[in-house]
Amino acid sequence: MNATLSGRLNQILPRVTSDAFLSSEGIGNEIACYVFDYPAEAELEVREHIKMMMDRLASHHRDLSALHLDLLEVALAYLEKRGILDKALEMQATKDDTAVLRALEGPLAAEKLRDFIAAERRPAGHDLLLLSGVGSVWPMLRAHSLLNCLHTVMEKTPLVMFYPGSFDGTTLRLFGQITPTTSKPGSKPYYRAFTLVPSEKEA
Repeated sequence: MNATLSGRLNQILPRVTSDAFLSSEGIGNEIACYVFDYPAEAELEVREHIKMMMDRLASHHRDLSALHLDLLEVALAYLEKRGILDKALEMQATKDDTAVLRALEGPLAAEKLRDFIAAERRPAGHDLLLLSGVGSVWPMLRAHSLLNCLHTVMEKTPLVMFYPGSFDGTTLRLFGQITPTTSKPGSKPYYRAFTLVPSEKEA
């Protein structure tokens, strides 16, 4: 792991456990949604850091209820509950990835996954939500679409999405290359999110 990323990762825990962060101080009426972007090749290091943070939260911040959701695990649990998972795996074995993606486009719509998360994991009942696994579910699930609707079931719970790519404050670029499109040609999608820990070039 490079020193820059290591330094940024080490700033996360003090930030998300601060009273100012948990109370959304300083962001006015904006949604408490944050993005921590990082190079896609550092995925394993970031996963390990998230695990370390959850362990630390459990041992040193017992009064703080933190929920970590891996989007791949959430998507698989959702498909299994709907009785679709085995059918999707069979389709992948007998057809191809394109057929599976087409078949899952409806079931894995962001709004449906949001409702599943709200019902099964109840994020609004926690003090903090950490969201990971963005790269693992692409292109089955577009995390930016989930980000844009998940806030409706979060109430005042701050959300941090770990994003393998880049975020400049308005535009997400998955893996540093793929930019989500909008229904309006020539326009950029806008996300009501803040950068959790700026990189040196942004600071």
